[in-house]
Amino acid sequence: MNKLFAILLFTVFCFLYSNAQTSGYWQQEVDYTMIIDVDTEKHQFKGSQVLEYTNNSPDVLDRVYYHLYFNAFQPGSMMDVRSRTIADPDSRVGDRISKLSVDEIGYHNILSLTQDGKAVEYKVDGTILVVELNTTIASGASTTFEMEFESQVPKQIRRSGWANAEGVEFSMSQWYPKLAQYDERGWHPNPYIGREFHGIFGDFDVKIMIDNDYVVGGTGILQNPNEIGHGYEDEGVEVSHNRDKITYHFIAENVIDFFWGADPDFVHTTAQVPNGPKLHFFYQQPIVDIEASEEENAQYKENWEQLPELTVKAFEYANKHFGVYPYPQFSTIQGGDGGMEYPMGTLITGGRSLGSLTGVTVHEMYHSWYQNVLATNEALYPWMDEGFTSFASSETMAHLFDREGNPHAGSYRGYFGIVRSGLEEPMTTHSDHYNTNSAYGRASYSKGSVFLNQLRYIIGEEAFRKGMLTYHETWKLKHPTDLDFIRVMEKESGMILDWYYEYFVQTTKTVDYGISGVSGDETNTTVEITRNGLMPMPLDVVVEYDDGTSELYYIPLRVMRGEKPAENAMKRHTLKDWPWVEPTFTFDIPTSKFNIKSIKIDPSERLADVNPVDNAFEPEEE
Repeated sequence: MNKLFAILLFTVFCFLYSNAQTSGYWQQEVDYTMIIDVDTEKHQFKGSQVLEYTNNSPDVLDRVYYHLYFNAFQPGSMMDVRSRTIADPDSRVGDRISKLSVDEIGYHNILSLTQDGKAVEYKVDGTILVVELNTTIASGASTTFEMEFESQVPKQIRRSGWANAEGVEFSMSQWYPKLAQYDERGWHPNPYIGREFHGIFGDFDVKIMIDNDYVVGGTGILQNPNEIGHGYEDEGVEVSHNRDKITYHFIAENVIDFFWGADPDFVHTTAQVPNGPKLHFFYQQPIVDIEASEEENAQYKENWEQLPELTVKAFEYANKHFGVYPYPQFSTIQGGDGGMEYPMGTLITGGRSLGSLTGVTVHEMYHSWYQNVLATNEALYPWMDEGFTSFASSETMAHLFDREGNPHAGSYRGYFGIVRSGLEEPMTTHSDHYNTNSAYGRASYSKGSVFLNQLRYIIGEEAFRKGMLTYHETWKLKHPTDLDFIRVMEKESGMILDWYYEYFVQTTKTVDYGISGVSGDETNTTVEITRNGLMPMPLDVVVEYDDGTSELYYIPLRVMRGEKPAENAMKRHTLKDWPWVEPTFTFDIPTSKFNIKSIKIDPSERLADVNPVDNAFEPEEE
């Protein structure tokens, strides 16, 4: 085949495949223009917002909703009550909201709101603004909302606020009235209780007026670096700060949110990813939240100075293995209460060891793949965000620090722990409605990561790696669902995977296999395997012989309607399919069991077997 023709054919196939995957798909669009004037002493700001909303849905809309996240930081709010009554409260929140004083609470006061120049009726209901439209928004039509508002930044409790535990002055996330998402499921005006988010893709043009000694970083590209200074200016350009305030002007294109952080003591450094984004780092120097020794300050500074090079390497690894980051910039900003992801950046606490500082940066970085670029509704599918991010970051950290062993072992331990506790809930549970924080965390982070690694076991390494790249390429800058991901993996593997999704995601049924019997004579060994758990799985059974050789006995699952290819050079015997209704499966090995050193189910430890103690057999010595 002519090489040029082959390339053209492949390109056409990829286009048709991608188009078929998203046929009939639509998503809304919202563009923000905002100007805010920050009073740093009172931790308040006044703002104006022009919002152009395009209704790409097939529906006519007669109402819209905004999120007013800062209203959650008030005594008696849903977030306050939930934090005080859940069985295992987050120690960062607990009852702290209930004790906020008037000048420490958060709020958004809406001063005016118009649609296409005419005032509209609206009602504030906790963290949701309900707006009754004067004119409906037809399918394919656009409308413009203009809002004047004033806000008070809460004293830092959860993610957002002023005066975090390390002394960062402003951690500004979920800080503006934000239009709620409307998709194939309808509106998503979920009251904010401190969990996950869902946003609309659009462009942001944001101007932040703030005291001239503040250094600000966040989403988007700064439009006036030479005017600002603070590490933004071009080399050799002198910047005058004779004004009381300066205006940071950011523009971000095709993102689902906008965040920023600010502090007078920020050091601002940069690094460049080859053929990739420019990285910005903002951190305090010296440490201000504790009475740190000179040695501690020196180590803290050294860690932040080493972080850029490690982050560059992390981006290179991610672009190769999980899809290319599409934006020109990424900012790592000290702030918040741990680590939290936002478009084109993150807020992280900074007083950490180098491993921890790198780990939280890499984890939050990967949310740009699995929350901001592949913008699933993380409130509905937190496991597709946190779990996929945990999987990718674990592999990247193993690469960066040359770690041996299974990088996903911690995720398996977390999953097995919640199973043993009896508190596990299905991963289809809405993130706001898990009964406990631990059930939410283990399902989203641990089991979500296990979901991917076990899928790799089912379909094989090559199909899995291709599938992850295809998923990114097909659904980037869209809002994929769980079933969209499954369809991609079915295409790549040639297998049916609905059973895996239905068991592992929709239920809490577990995998538990065991070698229940080994018998035979001098020429043949019969192995019996029992399915003790309720979830069926294909099995890799490795037989090691006394002479040091090994063979793989592969048992496909009938409902898969396919087989994974061999993953290594080990001799493989593909056995008959195991119908899931049958509790046991037997097969023969043409040798005496005394020529066998061991028989093991899944030595790779990718199978999430909750009781692996019976997964191995070794003949007793006579």
